[in-house]
Amino acid sequence: MASDKFLECLVEDIAANARNAIVGGPFGSDLVSKDYVLSGVPVIRGANMGYGRWVSGEFVYVTNEKADSLSSNCARAGDIIFTQRGTLGQVALIPNGTTERYLVSQSQMKLTVDSRKADALFLYYVFTGAEQQEFIRTNAIQTGVPHTNLGILKKTPVRLPSLNRQKSIARILASLDDKIDLNRRINQTLEAMAQALFKSWFVDFDPVKAKIAAIQEGRDPLRAAMSAISGKSDAELDALLREQFGQLAATAALFPDEMETSELGEIPRGWGVEPIGSLVECLGGTTPDTKNPEFWEPGEYAWTTPKDLSGANSPVLLSTERKISKKGLEKIGSGLLPVGTLLMSSRAPIGYLAILNIPAAINQGYIAMLPGGKLPPHYIYFWCKENIESIKGNANGSTFLEISKKAFRPLVALKPSNELLGEFLKRVELLFSRIVVGEKESVDLAALRDSLLPKLLSGELSVAEAIAETET
Repeated sequence: MASDKFLECLVEDIAANARNAIVGGPFGSDLVSKDYVLSGVPVIRGANMGYGRWVSGEFVYVTNEKADSLSSNCARAGDIIFTQRGTLGQVALIPNGTTERYLVSQSQMKLTVDSRKADALFLYYVFTGAEQQEFIRTNAIQTGVPHTNLGILKKTPVRLPSLNRQKSIARILASLDDKIDLNRRINQTLEAMAQALFKSWFVDFDPVKAKIAAIQEGRDPLRAAMSAISGKSDAELDALLREQFGQLAATAALFPDEMETSELGEIPRGWGVEPIGSLVECLGGTTPDTKNPEFWEPGEYAWTTPKDLSGANSPVLLSTERKISKKGLEKIGSGLLPVGTLLMSSRAPIGYLAILNIPAAINQGYIAMLPGGKLPPHYIYFWCKENIESIKGNANGSTFLEISKKAFRPLVALKPSNELLGEFLKRVELLFSRIVVGEKESVDLAALRDSLLPKLLSGELSVAEAIAETET
């Protein structure tokens, strides 16, 4: 047991001694969509929460003049942001060194902490802990859309150790989050490498165009394609080991040296164009009756909704929030989908994508594309990303846009040769396997962080003991 005195207080007791230390967003009519501009002061909305410690994602902006008129609703580095309505329980910090100020939207609240009493990063971890999350849920106002308010936030009880211990706890937990963030950045780089390969080969047709240009200029088309694939100069190609040179030449030989006209425009000669529905099997899912416990207990099989992908930083799905029973699985016509299935959210919003790394059943918010078709899931993953606006353009709906399987299947896709698809898949699967390793490590790090958090907050575990656990 760690010996430390704890102070029982309310959030309002640890707010900075300044005007608007605890404040919500502006009144509805004071900030509307027509106020948004291309650059300026970023606005924190629900879409900017849920990325971990920091507000992040794609921001909308207002002018500096607009932000000046709403200065009481602005947040700065070190402030804590809480979701007021929407996904209750979301908490994030304003990072240092990114921008001078942010504007808080109507769906968020801001707390500026008195740094003499409490550490903002420590409080972030307090509010992500199970005890505070339960307090937020229990005290939410259930009228209409569940929400909370400034009065509830101000009267929220918190238990604080000494300021030094707060900072020590925050450092320990942040060190784990730093490793998770590093894995996320590495995985983003690996995915970007795979996407760049897809775009070069199957969108821009770089190796094909290199061959065509070489023929027109009287150069060796095979070496031109090899350079386009590898990014190497002639001298660098000559310096390759014989085996490396041969492998690169074999890949370059898979690309045609002519283009032809198709309904997609100019494409490499010999490649096909077919409806996506003839290239891959597309399935949907359903939600078993949530009021019938026998469909959910005991939870044996992973069951996913697009919510599982909403805050995901990975193109692979390793786990799901909910599970269903055997009887629940029997209610889903598409059954348990195999590893390698590509999932695309089909509504609210359209376009979340992930490849299953576990067998899972799906709800009605997905279109699932099974492995084993004419196009592999990794290829279709990047095809969907490249063609997402076209996919959305075929959606319809009065309440929210939805792309049905009927509307999705006729969309046409490019079908390269099987040999070239195999070479692409070999390269991309290697990158995705590294992504899976990084994602699994992050899951383990998050589990360690979440197990240490309540023990450190309660005083059950000393700082030294926690450090020892993170180093094992």
